Amino acid sequence: MNKKSRRLLSLGALAAILSLTLTACSGKKQGGQGKKDTKDSIALITDSNGVDDHSFNEAAWSGFKEYGQNHHYQKGKGYQYFESSSAADYTPNFNQAAESGYQTIFGVGYSLKDAVKASAKKNPKKNFVIIDDVVTGQKNVASVTFKSNESSYLAGVAAAYTTKTGKVGFVGGAKSAIISLFEAGFKQGVADGAKAQHKKIAVSTQYVGNFTSTDKAKSIAQSMYSSNCDIVYQAAGNAGNGIFQEAKAYNQTRSSAKKVWVIGVDVDQSNLGNYKTKDGKKDNFTLTSVLKGLNVATKTLAEDAANSKFPGGKHLVYTLKDNGVSITKGKLDAPAWNAAQKARKQIIAGKIKVATATK
Repeated sequence: MNKKSRRLLSLGALAAILSLTLTACSGKKQGGQGKKDTKDSIALITDSNGVDDHSFNEAAWSGFKEYGQNHHYQKGKGYQYFESSSAADYTPNFNQAAESGYQTIFGVGYSLKDAVKASAKKNPKKNFVIIDDVVTGQKNVASVTFKSNESSYLAGVAAAYTTKTGKVGFVGGAKSAIISLFEAGFKQGVADGAKAQHKKIAVSTQYVGNFTSTDKAKSIAQSMYSSNCDIVYQAAGNAGNGIFQEAKAYNQTRSSAKKVWVIGVDVDQSNLGNYKTKDGKKDNFTLTSVLKGLNVATKTLAEDAANSKFPGGKHLVYTLKDNGVSITKGKLDAPAWNAAQKARKQIIAGKIKVATATK
């Protein structure tokens, strides 16, 4: 081997060693680096539905994007999400977010509570947020919950004023205290709306058992629509997309006058209700959506943390009064919308007490 060849080989070996070293140091930093020199970098840990679930996680992430735009940050540099494929990813994702330099880390959903508690204990100088549950005794954790029973009550009233068959349905994801809020409020709203009209309206209830099985949710919707329910309210996370799929398939074979409806949840899901009728006309079957202000909560808490006002150790509750929960106008006619707005004022004034669980 001549001198020139030995020199090239040595340079090649050195390059290979440097490459291996850099690869080992880089690891698998899914979320990119936070802003280690400031207190305003934020990270979101999703549940197993991912950030594009058209529901819960997407609503929280929209608040992150607004925050990033306001501060002229780019995704991965100042704000980022870490998706979880299963519960086994929760703790590693929190650890990765903390190690990547993010200062305020959000856990989206009650299923992440234990991971939030553990990571907050491990990283006492960082801020943590649990959404849809409450963590006590940890000063670096803020808890956020929503009175979704109040907004679900409005959806129930609207459904009572819209149904033509006198039968409506509720489809939940996994049974929990959180989903019970949606079910209880909706049923009470339907009952009170029916009473005001001197009508009898039945509510069918079924649970998917999780927030991911779209096929099972679709099957449940098929059964409900076949049983003469003309409105189905879904609070089933990503699984709820199956409700929309079934409603679309069902409505495409019918005239607009005989369509069935879906009530959306968490975000405005009106875009999921677009379809063409049997005679080819464009229409929409999303009656209304029950909004949960996750975007408001995530953006507000991020700003608080950036201004050194993070409410660690506190429990924040979002209600109808502060527009933390609400419903959209959607396709509601005037009587249904007016009845819902009247009910909203009565709830805020304390004249209507909405149940938090079914009897």
